[in-house]
Amino acid sequence: MRLKEIYSQNTQISFEIFPVEDKKRLLSELDILKQYSPAFISLTCGAGGSENASFELIDSIISKKINVMPHLTCITSSKKNIKEKLLKITKKGTENILALRGDIPEDYDINSGDFKYANELVKFIKSETDLSIGVAGYPEGHIESPDINTDMKFLKNKINLGAEAIFTQLFFDNTKFYNFVELADKNGISVPIIPGIMPIMSKKQIDKMTRLARITIPKVLKNALERYDDKSLIEYGIEYSSKQCEDLIKFHVSGLHFFTLNKSYSCKKILDNIRR
Repeated sequence: MRLKEIYSQNTQISFEIFPVEDKKRLLSELDILKQYSPAFISLTCGAGGSENASFELIDSIISKKINVMPHLTCITSSKKNIKEKLLKITKKGTENILALRGDIPEDYDINSGDFKYANELVKFIKSETDLSIGVAGYPEGHIESPDINTDMKFLKNKINLGAEAIFTQLFFDNTKFYNFVELADKNGISVPIIPGIMPIMSKKQIDKMTRLARITIPKVLKNALERYDDKSLIEYGIEYSSKQCEDLIKFHVSGLHFFTLNKSYSCKKILDNIRR
């Protein structure tokens, strides 16, 4: 089922995972998440393992009768290489793909490759395939962008080139998401915007994410980070994300996209909470 069809229905659930060496454990976690009837599993390619491991995992997910949306990054890839990956992906019968620039390697000359930005990848995918394309959005602006309005122009360009859904970076303040949706609407963006939710699992995780991206930590969450140890923080994070999701559902979001970090426990608890 393509993204437009998926998000024409009630609020849909999806999960992001990444390939790891312990594939058996990951598939066991996936079996737990499958109980919540996800619209698809979003799969990062290459992270935590080889590119081949990513493609093998696509097969494993499909064998469980679950739709999969592979990620595709372009920053160090040639058009030939991307074309080969697209061919592999389409042969597996997948209909959706998440088009991303990817992180720029240290000392890499951005002008040396065939692709600089995600919009170029979107355009190339549209010219080579009939895949339904999702792209990333940043409620507080991309960390490399001078401001949110500039960032929104880049996002609008990706939509104009054929992207059909936006999956946001994680956020802890729903107001940031609502403001982002309003700004997108003012810029003529009408595709589904799916909030990215990452359950809180440790202080180290929060510290890493806030260093890598623009993510506001609300005062109530800052206080919790000071008050709880990591074990207690997981349970607090479940409560915090549950409230986030309940509020987002009241806002009539098209979906909730969970960054699982390959662990089902918190996502399961959150979904149980919001479905009571």
